[in-house]
Amino acid sequence: MPWETGVGFCPCTRALPSNPHIFGQGFRFTMDADQEKDLQKFLKNVDEITNLIQEMNSDDPGVQQKAVLETEKRLLLMEEDQEEDGCRITLNKTLISPPQTTVKSAEEINSEAFLASVEKDAKERAKRRRENKVLADALKEKGNEAFAKGDYETAVLRYSEGLEKLKDMKVLYTNRAQCDEKCTKAYFHMGKANLALKNYSVSRECYKKILEINPKLQTQVKDYLNQVDLQEKADRQEKEAHALLDSGKNTAVTTKNLLETLSKPDQIPLFYAGGIEILTEIIKECTEQTLFRTHNGFSIISDNEVIRRCFSTAGKDAAEETVCVSVLKLWQTVCSGNEENQRVLVMDPDRARLLAALLSSRVLAIRQQSLALLLQLAQTESGRSLIISHLDLTRLLEALVSFLDFSDKEAVTAMGLFTDLALEERFQVWFQASLPGVLPALAGVLKRDPKVSSSSALCQCIAIMGNLSAEPATRRQMTACEEFGDGCLSLMARCEEDVDLFREVIYTLLGLLMNMCLQAPFVSEVWAVEVSRRCLSLLNSQDGGILTRAAGVLSRTLSSSLKIVEEALRAGVVKKMIKFLKTGGKTASRYAIKILAICTNRCHEAREEVIRLDNKLSIMMKLLSSEDEVLVGNAALCLGNCMEVPNVASSLLKTDLVQVLLRLAGSDMQKTAVQVNAGIALGKLCTAEPRFAAQLRKLHGLEILNSTMKYISDS
Repeated sequence: MPWETGVGFCPCTRALPSNPHIFGQGFRFTMDADQEKDLQKFLKNVDEITNLIQEMNSDDPGVQQKAVLETEKRLLLMEEDQEEDGCRITLNKTLISPPQTTVKSAEEINSEAFLASVEKDAKERAKRRRENKVLADALKEKGNEAFAKGDYETAVLRYSEGLEKLKDMKVLYTNRAQCDEKCTKAYFHMGKANLALKNYSVSRECYKKILEINPKLQTQVKDYLNQVDLQEKADRQEKEAHALLDSGKNTAVTTKNLLETLSKPDQIPLFYAGGIEILTEIIKECTEQTLFRTHNGFSIISDNEVIRRCFSTAGKDAAEETVCVSVLKLWQTVCSGNEENQRVLVMDPDRARLLAALLSSRVLAIRQQSLALLLQLAQTESGRSLIISHLDLTRLLEALVSFLDFSDKEAVTAMGLFTDLALEERFQVWFQASLPGVLPALAGVLKRDPKVSSSSALCQCIAIMGNLSAEPATRRQMTACEEFGDGCLSLMARCEEDVDLFREVIYTLLGLLMNMCLQAPFVSEVWAVEVSRRCLSLLNSQDGGILTRAAGVLSRTLSSSLKIVEEALRAGVVKKMIKFLKTGGKTASRYAIKILAICTNRCHEAREEVIRLDNKLSIMMKLLSSEDEVLVGNAALCLGNCMEVPNVASSLLKTDLVQVLLRLAGSDMQKTAVQVNAGIALGKLCTAEPRFAAQLRKLHGLEILNSTMKYISDS
């Protein structure tokens, strides 16, 4: 039973941990699916409602009106949902309706009678509310009494009854939540509410309380605490900016005036381009960045019909291109180091769609500035989160890999952005879920001609794919995709035309293949045979890194077919692996001994060649004393296989092989394959040479061997 552990391979990205069977770790979710879905839905609703509250308090009338319309829309949807559930909630609205009499026309209604009816209706509802308030207060007091006695069940019941009388009595919600000190949703809600009210310290305390209750929610709490910090910072910046504006600071006043000028509709494109360029030059500090935001700068630019038309038709007219480039440069300037401006820019759906689309523009300058803007955003954790949460990642990924067809500088920059995003857990989760949709683009990367693509950028892209393939579910989809597997073979074939020239590409590609070959079954046996052949060819390389990785891939493909083993033997693989064991490092030795274990397990010719090349099996016996359990286990297996060659066991009579194998069979090593393979080797040794059996009995070895049977039965 040959076995191994993984090893990281990507020097340009995050190192991968050593772990048996896989490269890297999977993502573990600490809540069950329903709980996680429920919590995320709740948090999403809280976020949306909080944003609406903030927008309704905006100084911009347009933003206020939009928020009011959205709120009304949400209320209607809530009513419809409740009706469908059979438990409609009547919202606390003040409705003015005419008296219940036959109405012929508006002109015939007596205005005085109508007003009297309205007044009567208002008085009746006010009376009902006062009565309900009295009842709700009474129920609140009963709940408080029960709470004081420790009868939380009754307290919750009374508070709930009070809410049935008066649904907007906030104290009842608070009191009810206090009955359950572990109600994390209540603290999330209170945290968001206090954030909306700008009670930043209270909001933080609410979120920190959640961690005390449930430390597993650390990721969500971290995000919300970050929101508190960002909003407090933005609030402080706005106060400072408006103070400077009121003081008459030149650049502050000019920023405001320029935005007013740019808000003029129906001007020629160059009018806006010129104004935007001047504005970009003026904005040097946080003050001007903040005033741009608070004076509706983002909407003035992105909602302008002429500017929108320029973005949609860019490439047809030089003036339109100038407008697009000037806007992208302005956005870079106003978002540089300003998290709140980044949030406002990216969270707008129209602008988010535009950013992803512009990255694949036919116009070089637009493409470059779009990439520069996104790369700027990706420099911070909050910026990366915005990109991952609000942009079309499939379109973004496709655009990024398309940069491999352009200049080396552009391609490397694009892969830098890809790397920044790929290191984020949220991106990795999205990637795994969306892989079927993006695999064609990634397969296209592997089919590129390395002679015309940026070598360094191509290596970086393949390395990202290799790191992402550390996740078993991702790796499984990659190996199941015939197009992706063919792409790997195609790139190997192109690179083998000049191994020295494409050394880095081959090295990185072998890392990806090492991960893919951890997944069984392979794309096909034919594919595994072809990969093995190419790795056998690469074993002639003078580059140590390529040699090691080629052996690593081979150690994972050989066992899939006897045909591959036979071809490897004809190619001299045993001799090369013995050389690895004599001169190679730890990783190379692991791959070498595993290859020998597989070959000797399948072919008698391999056993004979090992005996011929390893005099008295001295190399194998030396490996048995290694502290590396992987080496020990496979060495024991290989040595046991060689015992089937006539006269070999007899040549070892003067060695302490029985004692060594017996010690391993009875050891407490973590890898049970060590005990199993050592026990099997002992059995074959004693069968081939009865004098070893006598030694075994003398050392009470049979009892030890019997104890290893449990490992064999579990295997």
